Amino acid sequence: MSTLTSGDYVIRAIRPDDWPRVKELRLSALRDPIAHLAFLETYEEGAAKPDSFYQERAARSAEEESVARQFIAEAPDGGWAGSVTVLMEEAGMTDWAGYAVDRRQGHVVGVFIRPEHRGTGLIKALFDAGVAWARERGAERVRLLVHEENARAQGAYRKVGFVPSGVVVPYVRDEAQNEMEFVLEWPS
Repeated sequence: MSTLTSGDYVIRAIRPDDWPRVKELRLSALRDPIAHLAFLETYEEGAAKPDSFYQERAARSAEEESVARQFIAEAPDGGWAGSVTVLMEEAGMTDWAGYAVDRRQGHVVGVFIRPEHRGTGLIKALFDAGVAWARERGAERVRLLVHEENARAQGAYRKVGFVPSGVVVPYVRDEAQNEMEFVLEWPS
C-alpha cells in the first residue's frame, strides 16, 4: 500500500518499527472521555499489555497477506493524528460477538482521531484508505459496530458513507447496552 496525502496529512499503513507509536496512540485513544463507549478495553488493560503485544500487532499489520491493516494519519509536525484498523472476515467464520459471517467483508475497528484533529475531514481520508484496502482483497462490504449512545461517532460514520444495517449486537461490557452495525455496501 502506498501512502497518500490528505491536505497536509499523510495516510499510510503502519510499519513494524512503528510499534511504539502504535502503543502510544492506542493508549491515548483509551484515555478519551468516551472510550468506554468506543473500545472493548480500558486504558488499564491496554497499558498492562507488554511491548511484545504492540510489536506483534505492528508486524502482522505490515505483512502483505495480513488479515488486518492499521492506517494512520501523520500530521505535518510528524505526530500521529488518528488511526483506523480494518480486519478481514471470511464467510463461514464466527465474529468476535459469536455471530456467523455470511460474506467476505472488512470490519473497521479501533477508530480514533485526536481531539485537535477532529472536524478536519481526516476521518474520511482514513476510511477511504481502509475501505480501498478491503475492496482490493475482495470484500463485499465493510462494516463497523458503534455504541448506540456514541452520537459523535455515528455522525462521523454517516458522513463517510456508512448507514445503519438494522443489526443490533449486545455490548460486551454491559448487556443492557447495545452496539449498532453500520455497513457500506458496494454498488451493484
